[in-house]
Amino acid sequence: MCEQKNLVYGREQAWQLLTEWTQSESLRKHALAVEACVAACGAAEADRLGLSGPEHAQERDKLVELYSTTALLHDFDYERHPTPEEHPFVGVRELERLGWPAEMRTAILGHAQYSGVPRVTHLDKALFACDELAGFLTACALVKPSKAIADVEVASVRKKMKDKAFARGVNREDVIQGAAELGVDLDAHIGFCIEAMRRRAGNWGCERAALRF
Repeated sequence: MCEQKNLVYGREQAWQLLTEWTQSESLRKHALAVEACVAACGAAEADRLGLSGPEHAQERDKLVELYSTTALLHDFDYERHPTPEEHPFVGVRELERLGWPAEMRTAILGHAQYSGVPRVTHLDKALFACDELAGFLTACALVKPSKAIADVEVASVRKKMKDKAFARGVNREDVIQGAAELGVDLDAHIGFCIEAMRRRAGNWGCERAALRF
């Protein structure tokens, strides 16, 4: 474990670590898409916990930032270490060495079904529920003439989930299981993630460019 106690573990540092380890634009954009969804889950969880109002602002921001940084870094080692024997284990060891939070590391381990690490916390479940779905929603956006998430609708997503030839790299069972573990209706979760990605796409600048993988 890193002995440096005064390091800052925020979004800026997470982005720097991601871009240091990941050169692929598509993988970086996947991290951003997952972040949009998971951070929105964090904000919803903060609301559920009653973390609203100025007296809870710092606690709320800290919680949402944990969700955000976990999502950004969930695949940061994948480009260098893509095999199931290495990913996400190599990355988690590096995060531990650098002193990133245990909650983050556990959630990242848990998002890989083969890791054997159970998903217990809301963060664990949110990351798993959003990872494959964010990738699928991106694929749905890319077949639109506009290539924009703004033009993706829940009904079309559900229809494409039944088409095994479409985005065949996305595990549909993980998408379904993720919503179930999170305790939300699948259609509602799809709509929630679409809206989260729409909001974040505007912050990225050009929506079309932001979601072109």
